[in-house]
Amino acid sequence: MRLRTTLVTVGALTAAAAVTAGASGALGGWGDATDTGDRGERLPPATATIARTDLVQSKTVDGAIGFTERRPVKSAVEGTVTVAAVEGRTVSRGEPLYEFDDKPVTLLYGPVPMFREMKTGDRGSDVLQLERNLRDLGYGAGLYVDVRYDEATEAAVKRWQKSLNRETTGRVGRGEVVFQRGPVRVVAADAALADGVGPGEPVLTVASTRRVVLAALDRGDVPLTAEGTRAEVTLPGGRTVSGTVSGTVRPEKPEGGGEENGITAEVTLDRGTDVSAADARATVSVTFVSERRENVLAVPVEAVVALRGENGGYGLQIVEGGTSRMVRVEVGMTADGRIEVRGSGLREGLKVGVAKA
Repeated sequence: MRLRTTLVTVGALTAAAAVTAGASGALGGWGDATDTGDRGERLPPATATIARTDLVQSKTVDGAIGFTERRPVKSAVEGTVTVAAVEGRTVSRGEPLYEFDDKPVTLLYGPVPMFREMKTGDRGSDVLQLERNLRDLGYGAGLYVDVRYDEATEAAVKRWQKSLNRETTGRVGRGEVVFQRGPVRVVAADAALADGVGPGEPVLTVASTRRVVLAALDRGDVPLTAEGTRAEVTLPGGRTVSGTVSGTVRPEKPEGGGEENGITAEVTLDRGTDVSAADARATVSVTFVSERRENVLAVPVEAVVALRGENGGYGLQIVEGGTSRMVRVEVGMTADGRIEVRGSGLREGLKVGVAKA
């Protein structure tokens, strides 16, 4: 995935402004905008206006729309692929993921993996999970759903096996079903038609049906990958949709081996967001919003100056009419070349001195 970075945040203020690099919050408790008492300041070469605005620290990178929770599905037994998985297909309960030795391997729902053959006399959470699926597939007549594999369970299994054109053994073998937590999307067919596959070897890769945006970030951008960080995704047609960072995924290893570079953030789109098939195939633009301050007073970074003397701090040169005066201020977040300022006596529209461009 190609990384395209546009850093909006101004991470450091100039030495002339004397504000430390990377200021992202108040550099101390907010105080009054105190008049320094010096009204004999020379007029500055240029001025700017104190504005009331929103400041946003963000970073924009390229991303791609994909699906969350990618994971391999491995074979439990040895066999030959007679019908390969279909990439891009969504598979639901009771449908085949692929066929092994001319028999379907069926998707069922549940968190417990298929770890043994199930048969009459068995007890356990896997049996309960199987019986729930039989009931939901319409084979639950006379079946009491519990943890016991009894004669009613065996009868229900036989009816289900007959519908699949399987031998009606009344037992469920390890290679006959795959349990997943819900519907899955096939993102890769790892074994092709006629491939021989051994136990523990991958047959296909699946993912959740929930769409996410995957965006590559630098290792230094770890704070942006915190769960809950807001993001804005701009689709190819210009439409912007919102989402939230839901975690990170392991990046694919670079060709030729070596260390993995960067971090891949997973952004879950807000509920109800519709993404077209064309958008899903194209590169999108992802803006991570690390901090936002709304309705604050801000000035250009170069308007802030260091105050000399014992008390130090920061100040603004207020220009009114033909005179100017220096006032003490507290500073906050910086973004897009502007810095948050606060103190009594400051208001929107006041003129402040800046260095001449």
